[in-house]
Amino acid sequence: MSDKDAGEQEFDGRDAPAERTDQGGLGGPASGSTAEAADASPWSAAGQAARQPAPEGQQPPEPDPAATPPSGIYRIGPQGTGRLPGSSYGPGAAPPPPPGYQMSTGMPGGRPGGSTQLSGRTKLVAGVAALALVVGGAAGALGGQLFGDSGGPSVSSLDTPPPARQASDAPEGSIESVAQKVTPSVAQLQVQGAQGASEGSAFVISTDGYLLTNNHVVEGAKQGGAIQAVFHDGTRASAEVVGTDPNADLAVVKVEGVDNLTPADLGRSDDLNVGQQVVAIGSPYELSGTVTSGIVSSLQRPVRAGGQDGTQATVLDAVQTDAAINPGNSGGPLVNMKGQVIGINSVIYSPGSASQSSAGSVGIGFAIPIDQARRTAEEIIDKGYATQTVLGVSVTDGPNGGALIGDVTGEPASGTDLKSGDVVTKVDNRSIDSADALVAAVRSNAPGDKVTLTVGDSNTIDVTLGGQRVGG
Repeated sequence: MSDKDAGEQEFDGRDAPAERTDQGGLGGPASGSTAEAADASPWSAAGQAARQPAPEGQQPPEPDPAATPPSGIYRIGPQGTGRLPGSSYGPGAAPPPPPGYQMSTGMPGGRPGGSTQLSGRTKLVAGVAALALVVGGAAGALGGQLFGDSGGPSVSSLDTPPPARQASDAPEGSIESVAQKVTPSVAQLQVQGAQGASEGSAFVISTDGYLLTNNHVVEGAKQGGAIQAVFHDGTRASAEVVGTDPNADLAVVKVEGVDNLTPADLGRSDDLNVGQQVVAIGSPYELSGTVTSGIVSSLQRPVRAGGQDGTQATVLDAVQTDAAINPGNSGGPLVNMKGQVIGINSVIYSPGSASQSSAGSVGIGFAIPIDQARRTAEEIIDKGYATQTVLGVSVTDGPNGGALIGDVTGEPASGTDLKSGDVVTKVDNRSIDSADALVAAVRSNAPGDKVTLTVGDSNTIDVTLGGQRVGG
């Protein structure tokens, strides 16, 4: 028995039960004896012997029971059981050969004279095989005449000259052109702290040495550690932390003694579209200058900068991308196809079973919007600290969605009609489905911006957002 697709199986009729019902059972003919059926069959040994004239002076050979073909092959499957119409062998049987077909084998045990008579089905297969060998041999001989004996010279790709050099100017708007423009502005940060060594990425924002990166990249160097910045041309320089915003996961560092730095062009993140192409550049796993590409997968995605261990204070209003981002990409730029920075790569999603040491890209990465990062960097450089946008309330997830207001802790909420127990469902036209979504929406604005909160289904409250100092 051999396996067949769709649960079909083939059985040799000699293994089938001795009895069968009429028209499609598992036994012999519905009427008449087996011997009669064999004698009546034109392909039985007796039937073939009857059709072959005996040589002069000899009696016709006796029928050979071993040469009698199988009583039938039956296919059992979803379409039912039975013989194929018009076939004495059942489904899939080959058409019968011409009467009296013989094949000389010279094998021991054959009939007198070294000739063994085969069943009709076996003889047909043997005949086809012989034909295939003949045709194959002829084709081989012909091939040798056409190609093997040509005597022409061989041709090698090693003998052909290399093509002309590619043009140095990449097409505008291509990944290649973006990489050529932005890579000189990206640096690898090598950090040595009390807890050991780490590394990340940063990008230049001024010719006099200011670089923007993530707070978690340089955090280890805050207590007497050291930072080395390595630029795309191999130049190395020591760097110092200017200021940080741990809640926004942003930091500014400055290098000394390096000239001709190329600042990156800053774009904007308030006009991004889902599906637009982006490029990420950084130093994943210490592979500096690595370029990957993808699209903006989603916008306004609430993400905690500290991952599962982060608090509500670290919620980002992130840009989601499928560009490959791995450990070491943190702090590097996410840019549009004009080569403008639209985000700072900060967080990746890893499956729950992945450890921190084995975490890698699964096509879900998050970047801090450049609008927020620009504002924070300006404050750190100008004031030495950053200001975080606040609403002045504590908040948890609503029982049926939205953000449930807990305590009204201060300005600006305390000067409005917002009260404990209210459920905020919108900020301006943005839907709010959780506490983190409300935090992210508030922080996407700057202190002093005016927003409209929707409480419940339709009640609205206008609020001018406040700010508080963070980091330093």
